[in-house]
Amino acid sequence: MKAFLEYTVKGLVDKPDAVTVTEVDNNGTTVFELRLDPSDVGKVIGRQGNTIQALRSMVTVGMGKAGRSSRCSVEIVEEDAPAREDAAAEE
Repeated sequence: MKAFLEYTVKGLVDKPDAVTVTEVDNNGTTVFELRLDPSDVGKVIGRQGNTIQALRSMVTVGMGKAGRSSRCSVEIVEEDAPAREDAAAEE
């Protein structure tokens, strides 16, 4: 599923070289951490979150068909974004 998710997201974004997917097991739930260029986050989320919801649905179905944990999640990890507290302190 990791390769599928990475391939799909790379097709959606402008900077595919910045896309990385990390699979993490968290108490029986598989979390796919998606890291990408900050300018591409909106493309992956989509209008009203439709694109990310579709990705989550496809990963959930794929995990179930593969016989793996049906509990899974796809999360976008934003590392380069400044913390909200820091932004408020600057103003």
